Amino acid sequence: MNQGKRVGIVGAGNVGATVAYSLAMLGSCHEIILRDNKIDVAKGKALDMSQAAAAVRSHTIVSVAEEMSDLTNCDVVVVTAGSPRLPGMSRDDLLMINANITKDVIAGVAKYSPDATIIMVSNPLDAMTYVALKESGFERSRVIGMAGILDSARMASFIQEKLGYGGGQIRASVMGGHGDDMVPLARYSTVAGVPLTDLMSSAEINDIVTRTRNGGAEIVGYLKTGSAYYAPAKATALMVEAILKDTKQIHPCAVFLEGEYGHSDVVSGVPVMLGANGAEKIIEMSLDESEKAMFEGSCNSVRTLIDTLNKNKFFDKGE
Repeated sequence: MNQGKRVGIVGAGNVGATVAYSLAMLGSCHEIILRDNKIDVAKGKALDMSQAAAAVRSHTIVSVAEEMSDLTNCDVVVVTAGSPRLPGMSRDDLLMINANITKDVIAGVAKYSPDATIIMVSNPLDAMTYVALKESGFERSRVIGMAGILDSARMASFIQEKLGYGGGQIRASVMGGHGDDMVPLARYSTVAGVPLTDLMSSAEINDIVTRTRNGGAEIVGYLKTGSAYYAPAKATALMVEAILKDTKQIHPCAVFLEGEYGHSDVVSGVPVMLGANGAEKIIEMSLDESEKAMFEGSCNSVRTLIDTLNKNKFFDKGE
């Protein structure tokens, strides 16, 4: 287990393909296996990426799984499969469509790559991570949602844009669910170690917090026919690398909480230590009353989605 050799990616659309390309260029693993219902499209992308890998003399091979049964013995499986969020569509609208897709995918992953760490990217992210955990039967450390790295990167980008300096030195911190009630933490965000609160007014920080929360929708508004993929894919690739290389670095990720931050039976974004066994440790930061209230609100939004799944007897189907 965890030899760092093979990464499966389910869903070879913009996000999945860009994750694969990023990993292939870095030579992060020996093999990347793409799985998509559009098999010929996946084959074309795999060939293109393999040739790109050859150009940079990376040892990574990109192949295609025509069936889920070909997605075997992966160390990490990234799941991007699902309906994308279209203009005017909230993440909540995607819930039942993507929950059923996730259920089918995870059944295959659990069967053919039972030792894998699963990274969920499909939206609504926190609810899909919850579905993946329940359907896989894996321990919670091996089912992780990608959101916090993306949201933190968006916040850092907006901070740089507003300040006009500090590029590459900005460390933004975002907790909570991946949605409109995420919890950007200005108090824990810094530029070269200088707290953001020393560099900006409250009004400027509030502008950045609002824009961060709507970061995905802003891009959807421009693209019209799709959603962001460069930043989500790079954020996902960073998680894959941390697991394959056993870095023990701290990244904000969506995980199932069992009492941490005072919450249980819910998935939310918190700082975790990523290593060969997935989310090996959950880091508990001290939050002030305002931050606690925002985090609770974020968790409650995810609970609403979980309640919807339960009301629709989603977890009872087929039993």
